[in-house]
Amino acid sequence: MKGQEWYQQETVVESYEDKRFSRGGGRLTDRLEKEAVLDALEPVEDKKILEIACGTGRFTVLLAELGADIVGLDISTPMLGEGRAKARRAGVADRIEFMRGDAARLPFPDDHFDAVFGVRFFHLAETPTEYLTEMARVSRGQVVFDTYNRFSGRSLYNWALPMGSRLYSRREVDGMLDAAGLTLAGEHHEFLVPFGLYRKLPGGVADAIRRAERAVGDTDPGDDLASISYWNATVE
Repeated sequence: MKGQEWYQQETVVESYEDKRFSRGGGRLTDRLEKEAVLDALEPVEDKKILEIACGTGRFTVLLAELGADIVGLDISTPMLGEGRAKARRAGVADRIEFMRGDAARLPFPDDHFDAVFGVRFFHLAETPTEYLTEMARVSRGQVVFDTYNRFSGRSLYNWALPMGSRLYSRREVDGMLDAAGLTLAGEHHEFLVPFGLYRKLPGGVADAIRRAERAVGDTDPGDDLASISYWNATVE
């Protein structure tokens, strides 16, 4: 998994959310990502859910607040520590179990969860089909994940990122779903302007760009140009 050592650094964890989601365009991307996940998973109350690569618990805590019983798994001990602290502050620690583990070898039996999801994960995956197959194995119903798209604005600055990103074509995603025994039930395409650029913008500028995006994004060409796709699949 690319980035494993980078995400283990205490200094990265300390500034992770502050740099990405606390200001301007970062708050906008945080809201849009959470909306995409909730649209795919709802209703979540009393569902048993696994989050792959839960990081600092940004989605994990939100779903617990909405009534889910959730396990958050990540390879980074510092990230998990921040997630536990966040869950305590939110008063939902009793609804979340944070675990350190490898997403390629999930420590759960078959059909253990109602739903399994992973966001901001597959762009780092070196063997994505292996991970998706494991997610499908432990889910008895639903698997949700996102990919960064090859033919999009993401490709224009991908080379400049510290770890780069794996970019996917639609054909590759379809092949992964078939190999994992999953059937696509829904899809949502977002961010003509990659969110890595969004978060550097002041809030007013980000909102204006978002309005322009919506005018184009709600069309078929807009879907083709989106930098991120969210895939909602069912277990066969």
